[in-house]
Amino acid sequence: MAGIPEETATEAGVSEAPQPRSVRVVLLALMIAMLLAMLDNMIVNTAMPTIVGELGGLEHLSWVVTAYTLATAASTPIWGKLGDMYGRKGAFLTSIVIFLIGSALSGMAQDMSQLIGFRAIQGLGAGGLMVGVMAIIGDLIPPRDRGKYQGMMAGVMALAMIGGPLVGGAITDHLGWRWTFYINIPLGAVALAMVTAVLHLPKKRARGRIDYLGTILLTVGITSIVLVTTWGGSQYAWGSAIIMELIALGVASIVGFLFVETKAAEPIVPLHIFRNRNFSLMSGIGFLTGFVMFGAMLFLPLFQQSVQGASATNSGLLLLPMLLSMMVVSLIAGRVTTNSGKYKIFPILGGALVVVGLFLLSTMDTTTTRFMSGVYMAVLGAGMGFLMQITMLVAQNSVEMKDMGVASSSTTLFRTLGSSFGVSIMGAIFTNRVGDEMAHRLGPGAGKLASAQLDASALAKLQAPVREAYQYAVSSGTHGTFLVGSIIAVAMFVAAFFVKEVPLRGSAPAPSPEKSAPADAAALSEPVA
Repeated sequence: MAGIPEETATEAGVSEAPQPRSVRVVLLALMIAMLLAMLDNMIVNTAMPTIVGELGGLEHLSWVVTAYTLATAASTPIWGKLGDMYGRKGAFLTSIVIFLIGSALSGMAQDMSQLIGFRAIQGLGAGGLMVGVMAIIGDLIPPRDRGKYQGMMAGVMALAMIGGPLVGGAITDHLGWRWTFYINIPLGAVALAMVTAVLHLPKKRARGRIDYLGTILLTVGITSIVLVTTWGGSQYAWGSAIIMELIALGVASIVGFLFVETKAAEPIVPLHIFRNRNFSLMSGIGFLTGFVMFGAMLFLPLFQQSVQGASATNSGLLLLPMLLSMMVVSLIAGRVTTNSGKYKIFPILGGALVVVGLFLLSTMDTTTTRFMSGVYMAVLGAGMGFLMQITMLVAQNSVEMKDMGVASSSTTLFRTLGSSFGVSIMGAIFTNRVGDEMAHRLGPGAGKLASAQLDASALAKLQAPVREAYQYAVSSGTHGTFLVGSIIAVAMFVAAFFVKEVPLRGSAPAPSPEKSAPADAAALSEPVA
């Protein structure tokens, strides 16, 4: 099987077109790796009740997810920089190996403490998987041609979100919870073998030492932010001492990080990339996309289970209208971008549809049918389809090839942090609205019921007045969260108008490398307005 030629980068920083068959094989391996990173949490979440039943440690349950999320978020920018300094292929293969080691160890865990530690190892590898996929695609495929592969990435996301709960439930029931981790090993081995055999990228040598101080400060800052959004309003009150201390530590670490990066010879996140207006705008839009998307995906199944009586077993299928719409629209937007080279209209359309979709979802109540909620979700999914891959495409097109890794990791990190903030803030709004409504209808004693997430079977056992009060409270809670989300999404819509349509590298007719270099350099040096 022919490999991708070693000379994949021209002096102008634009990749030469590899052989189509090689690209398809590499992309298949990359999609498997991307599926691993996205599918893992979906599968494990389904198995958590069984895991707790065997290992105990219910009080530490949240740390099984938090440890993975923290390690993923904190390692994301580090993996991006390592790929830029020492070579993308080596960093990516290392991240796969670490992820598989973490998966194997998690499957062998004998108590909850071990599982939490091994999940952190898994998350460390997962941070490199997502960044590696995006950066390698950025190396191999010019931005102009990258759009036609967007549907593939959106399809992987939809497959993970729909199939995750179903696969997790089936594996847990028939093979045992440990196989929810072991299942990663054969998939990861296939990706590892395919990438090793087919992917060939130029070897790189580090131009300086790793920015250790910047790495430590950024890791501490990200960890503090994620812990604040994870613990705030749930395990600890927002005004509690530990939350205030984490906020202070996070702010101090980020300020220190920004100062160190201005002095470092090889900064972990080169701040000059944020001088490009398009890159900064895409980072902000990516943050807001993560904020509203993951907040919506958390509460939509809850609404359909609690209010509309849907089964929790098929919770992934409840999101099918949104995910299919997102996949189809992403594919169409990618094809149009490839054929025309135009992309500014898509963030604008995406922002508008997200605002409208979230507003429509905020109108749902106890009388809303599943068909209508599916229509509303399809509108939101269409908006996400215009945004999900275009943000990464424009961000990568806004930096030089030498910064492809940090550009990919920074964009991914902003989306991750956005999702963390979205789940936290929208979750706090939801919980407060549900609690207030239950107390108003049933009195202060309904507080414990308000904090419970009841499925259709549990609701059926409640007395009619209590059941109706709970369903109305959940409806009120989702109204508040989606309404706030639609207001926040307006900022995304406005920001999209300021995107400058810089020609995508690799645009047809293809100029020679000598002629394209000055144009690319001019585009990349575009200052912030």
